[in-house]
Amino acid sequence: QVQLVESGGGSVQAGDSLRLACAASGFTFINSAMGWLRQAPGKEREFVASIPWSGGRLYYANSVKGRFIISRDNAKNTVYLQMNSLKPEDTAVYYCARYKSSRFNEIDYWGQGTQVTVSS
Repeated sequence: QVQLVESGGGSVQAGDSLRLACAASGFTFINSAMGWLRQAPGKEREFVASIPWSGGRLYYANSVKGRFIISRDNAKNTVYLQMNSLKPEDTAVYYCARYKSSRFNEIDYWGQGTQVTVSS
């Protein structure tokens, strides 16, 4: 069955860095557009970053642009989110997701989430 397993979350200080990883299985990863979303306490889940199957054109939320980098290793069936210059407002549960198509308009699989806590 499809599995998306996130890792790399934790508690850090403002200005620190973290790298999240999402190991995928149960589907053809190399053909899949992937993304990261997050949900802070009391807020709706929001888009963070996405990457097409080719690893070409990347998209970022304005709030993370210039600080976060999404990448993928198709040989390892893994997508990453490098998070630099972390801020307290980045505190959230981060979810890995697979998009149903390269139009990035529908998600069909989610990971269980990994907690990121940034203190000032």
